[in-house]
Amino acid sequence: MLEEFIQKLKNLRTDKNRKKWSPLTCYQAPHKPFVLLSIMDHFAQGVITKKIIEPTFDLVETFNIYWQTIMPLGTKGNMAYPFPRLQNDGIWRLIPNPGFKDRINIASIFSMKKLREVCVGARFDDELFILLSKPETREQLRFALINHYFDKDIRAAVLECGNVNIKAYEYSRTLLMLNEKANSYGNDTENKSQNKKVRDQGFRKAIVTLYEHRCALCGIRMLTPEGHTVVEAAHIIAWRESHDDSPTNGMSLCRLCHWSFDEGLMSVSKNYEVMVSKRVSTEKNFPGHVLTLSDRAIFKPEDNSFWPGQENLEWHRGKKFIRS
Repeated sequence: MLEEFIQKLKNLRTDKNRKKWSPLTCYQAPHKPFVLLSIMDHFAQGVITKKIIEPTFDLVETFNIYWQTIMPLGTKGNMAYPFPRLQNDGIWRLIPNPGFKDRINIASIFSMKKLREVCVGARFDDELFILLSKPETREQLRFALINHYFDKDIRAAVLECGNVNIKAYEYSRTLLMLNEKANSYGNDTENKSQNKKVRDQGFRKAIVTLYEHRCALCGIRMLTPEGHTVVEAAHIIAWRESHDDSPTNGMSLCRLCHWSFDEGLMSVSKNYEVMVSKRVSTEKNFPGHVLTLSDRAIFKPEDNSFWPGQENLEWHRGKKFIRS
């Protein structure tokens, strides 16, 4: 049974345009392998426990991590293309939404919006689901994918990407269970590079999840169907000074507010209200809506044990915030 599915994975229908794809991906489009590797990561994390695979935001985000880590800068991947077309490879069957039964036109699906419009997700073959549910056989399938679709020069990087995804998820869950200073990945120098990736990715996932992708200072929340979000995870006291990844030392901030916070142009008061520096109104600046945020209550997690710690905010007000 295992060998049968290994052969299926090796025979995926992929674009083999040698002018478009490099030797690093064996002159093939990596979209389908990246989707399957992402799903394997979610099995390992315990996120996927059923045969039905939904094209969730988190799955798209994991696909994007593989793409951004492995593929050259400037190239773009889209999970909407490979997800429905894996049906043609015998990997799964699409589950249509009401009104689309027996009339899903796979060739017309090129966006996540369209994919979610026509189908709920896909259902794995019973035997493949069993193989993916077991760590030993899942890793055999993972190695088969990596060895077949990626050149030996980047196989280690693809494998590391999966390891980081799994460990970062575990780290994010750990952070959400702690109410104390957390730096599990701060001091181990044996694998410093990978640990930093795990820490950064895990901290980001924990913070963005707590704030539901909303900026704590301006309140903006924008998600694209393709798995992109406007917010980032920001440390209140920088990691290099605090070595603290606990949620009380973080906030979810949009790019503008993150930059403004780091530059000391914005902060948070003792009453959890937005503080805006007078410096933003200096000559030649056009701060736009930033000035309107002053004295507004910040957006906080529902659980107050995860609210920004006042000792951390006090540090920021004293060390970073420019009052005049």
